[in-house]
Amino acid sequence: MAKKEITHQFKIQAPGGIATPAPPIGPALGQYGVIPGQFIQQFNAATQNIKGKVVGVVITVFKDRTFSFEIKSSPASVLLKDLVKAEKGSGEPNKNKIGKVTMAQCIAIAKEKGKDLNAFDEAHAGRIIAGTARSMGITVEG
Repeated sequence: MAKKEITHQFKIQAPGGIATPAPPIGPALGQYGVIPGQFIQQFNAATQNIKGKVVGVVITVFKDRTFSFEIKSSPASVLLKDLVKAEKGSGEPNKNKIGKVTMAQCIAIAKEKGKDLNAFDEAHAGRIIAGTARSMGITVEG
């Protein structure tokens, strides 16, 4: 069987198990020739166990208008917001702080993200998450 020719590859973020074809997901899929209803049905079935949690999705569209998708882990910012129970990040992270996390919590988030991070070991992955936390206005202790 010959390999299919890839026409587009793009990323979106969608809530697992409860995604709908309404904006912003539907139009993002439609512009690349993916039928939104078909994708949503397959995506919700694949992410039933993480209902409501925002995850990243890499969608590959082929020349014959078929597609495949790969589910990534949740963005670090979403995991950090859940951890400190904040609605959103700080508009002025150097002045207004929205919460505190420990380095151990950053490493735990890094373990959850696993292979989606560009790091060789857990300590460096934790530092990546800590940097994201600081840019959101979250104080990192320890």
